[in-house]
Amino acid sequence: MADSVSFIGQTISHYRIVEKLGGGGMGVVYKAEDIRLGRFVALKFLPDEVAHDPQTLERFRREARAASALNHSNICTIYEIDESDGRTFIAMELLEGKHPKAPDYRQGVAR
Repeated sequence: MADSVSFIGQTISHYRIVEKLGGGGMGVVYKAEDIRLGRFVALKFLPDEVAHDPQTLERFRREARAASALNHSNICTIYEIDESDGRTFIAMELLEGKHPKAPDYRQGVAR
C-alpha cells in the first residue's frame, strides 16, 4: 500500500499525509501533519512487498528502537512506532533541507 497506493490526503492514526518525500528498497517516507500536536513529521512505511514479512517487521522495529536510543543533531528523533490498518510505521522528526546528492549541496552552498 505504501508504494502502490498513494497515502497523500489520507489520515493514518493521527497523522494527515501531505506529500511523499522519497522511497527505496527499505522504506517509503511521507511528510505528514500530526493533527494532535500541530507539527509536521516524517512517516516511514515498509515497501509493499515486505510490509507483512515477520523478519522484516522485526528488523523495522529494531531500527526504530535503536534510533530512538540516540540523541544527536545529525540524527532525527523517533517519536513512535505504531500500526494503523495493518501497516506498521515509524513517526520521526521531519528534517527539511537540501538532499545531500543535490549539486549545490555537494559544492558547499546548502542554503
